[in-house]
Amino acid sequence: MLGMLALQVQAAEPKTAEPSKPKPPATSISAKTYSADLMQLYRESRLEDPRVLASYSRAQSSKEQQREAFGGLLPQVSISAGKNRIHQENELITQSYSSENYALQLSQHIYNKAAWENYEKFKSLAKQAGEESKEAQAEATVDLAQRYFAALAADDELELVQAELRATQKNLDRVNALYAKQLAMITDKLDIQARVDSLTAQEVDARNQVRVTRAALSEIIGRPVTERLSRVRDDVELKVSAETLDSWVQLATVNNPQILASQHAVEAAEAALRGGKGGHYPTVSLNLSAQNTNEGYNNALAPRTDSYVAGVNVQIPIYSGGSTSARVRGLYQDQITAEEQMEATRRQVVKETTNAYLTADSSVEKIRANRNALSSAEQSSIAADKAFSYGVVNAVDVLTATQNEFKARRDLLKTQYDFITNLFILNRWAGKLSEESVDSVNIWLSNNSKTDSVPQRNMKQ
Repeated sequence: MLGMLALQVQAAEPKTAEPSKPKPPATSISAKTYSADLMQLYRESRLEDPRVLASYSRAQSSKEQQREAFGGLLPQVSISAGKNRIHQENELITQSYSSENYALQLSQHIYNKAAWENYEKFKSLAKQAGEESKEAQAEATVDLAQRYFAALAADDELELVQAELRATQKNLDRVNALYAKQLAMITDKLDIQARVDSLTAQEVDARNQVRVTRAALSEIIGRPVTERLSRVRDDVELKVSAETLDSWVQLATVNNPQILASQHAVEAAEAALRGGKGGHYPTVSLNLSAQNTNEGYNNALAPRTDSYVAGVNVQIPIYSGGSTSARVRGLYQDQITAEEQMEATRRQVVKETTNAYLTADSSVEKIRANRNALSSAEQSSIAADKAFSYGVVNAVDVLTATQNEFKARRDLLKTQYDFITNLFILNRWAGKLSEESVDSVNIWLSNNSKTDSVPQRNMKQ
């Protein structure tokens, strides 16, 4: 991380002329020539983010529980074997002998409503876990995007502060030279000096923020993220899709993983309720058994005998102390709870989708306005600098114009990052966040060596 910061500082400092020397051929990839984009970090996080891995494990566990419940509906087969040594004594005889027995048993539910509904419940719970896993992955993707652009914003802020500091220091040097000739006021000198000191303090904070944001990004990637991050290209048009807000809301209510998980939770609660009512129903099962033994009544030695038994068992519940009815009433309340939670989730999804769409849509206009503001601020800064050279304006006016320019640059970058982040949030609530959507956003990013947050004009001031 320290090496990365040193590289950024070196890249932000003014260039100096050096003797022309042939450069040795590159033998390795350095942080200057290598940058990481969002897609690369996304693929790494799929394999390293504990939240994603845990959600996948929960989904797999639910599938196995569904399979376990289904196994209760299939034939249950068991085999047993035993060998005993028996010693008997009575008035007529005393004897010792060995007995053997072998048995094969099979039982199969013919009608068992509780067992069937139990399987239906776990089938719905498995679907619920699958949708919750998708939601966890979508949430992790949004978190990754937020941390990525927070780290990118921290890098930009450091470079912007350094560039503004150099520009302000240049103005201070000019004012000091004029003040030495008694051509500038002491107030101008003190104002600019105060701004230089303030920017120096901001640079310290910006360096620390770079470390903090990189640590947050490294947390979910599972390794230190020291390479440079790809910035937003200057030649792309950021915009939301042509679909209306109603279309997005309708899409969200159909495809959002949280809503689908809530629907499956209601289905599971309904199946559990039906299973509870099944405690009042009779059960019918088929039993088959085969036995081979030489042991008779009271462990007496008998001729080896093969026995085959086929039977149908019918069990009718009559009274269980009211426990079955109480369980049914409790399961009915669980069903109502699941239904209300589903409605709360639906309302939340509608609200979040609406907020994300409106925020992203307004950000497009805000980006356009900030670009115009930046263009105006740049022209104003250039004009103030020239006017100061002719003595038309004072140094404070130049300082103000410089501050306005860098503020406009910060506002533009922040608006772009906020727009992309809100676009991820919108796709998440609409149930459209996937690797393809990440890749479509990643196209807006370019190699860091070709995109600079600080223009060359400010670098040479």
